[in-house]
Amino acid sequence: MPIRPRPNRLNDLDSKTWIKFQKSWFVHNPPPRDRSVLRHPAKFPETLAQEFIEFFTKRDQVVFDPMVGTGSTLIAALRAGRHSYGIELNPRYAEIASQLVEAELATQMDQRTTWVARVITGDAAHLAQIISDHRIPPIDYVLTSPPYWDMLHSRGAATQTKRRSTIELDVVYSENPADLGNVADYSEFLDHLVKIYASLDPFLRNKAYLTIIVKNIKKGGKVYPLAWDLAQRLGEVYTLKDERIWCQDDIHLAPYGLGSAWVSNTFHHYCLQFRKEI
Repeated sequence: MPIRPRPNRLNDLDSKTWIKFQKSWFVHNPPPRDRSVLRHPAKFPETLAQEFIEFFTKRDQVVFDPMVGTGSTLIAALRAGRHSYGIELNPRYAEIASQLVEAELATQMDQRTTWVARVITGDAAHLAQIISDHRIPPIDYVLTSPPYWDMLHSRGAATQTKRRSTIELDVVYSENPADLGNVADYSEFLDHLVKIYASLDPFLRNKAYLTIIVKNIKKGGKVYPLAWDLAQRLGEVYTLKDERIWCQDDIHLAPYGLGSAWVSNTFHHYCLQFRKEI
């Protein structure tokens, strides 16, 4: 008897595309950012987000981002044909995200788009209340990237700060004390971050995946292993399934520590994959 192909319960991809995505590292150099989203100091590209969304969900499922920034996850979800919801603390970024979502929906008018893409202004620390108040349906996939601690306030960010401020772009996320990018103590920052991600558990469908795009941090001549700490701590809540390493090879090298000490140019991020098992 002929062998029947196994049903694809995870996504709508063909086998060739599935296997290509399983490579543990990848190079992704995003297109230049539009000035409307350039204001945000640390935006990840819609092109990258769409690849992850299309692998970890099927069409018409629900994607969620608790720290949506200027809306990359929602725009990618629309392009992939998924419903999406995002929370953003900074009202300015939430407004930009809403405008970009509306613009994306306008480009899809001839396709009779019926997908929901909603930006909610609020604090992810109160995630349960927000999800209840806005009647967000059970979540099939989470794609997000946290602030990289308070690195935008560090001395090492001075060059970028000067360059961005001269062209009237934001150099920090906000001045709001509730913003995790303003928490000075690393342990406190990590505790808050883990608590937010762990609080998603009751709202996720069983076997739902979470992808967190993050990197380890250098500060004061020391590495703080944010990616590894998150993997360890959240691995107590969800199952840590794997990682994909996003490499960027379009960034100029800088002579850090030249002639005196080892300081790498860090051009990679960890895309940590977790799954809700129960």
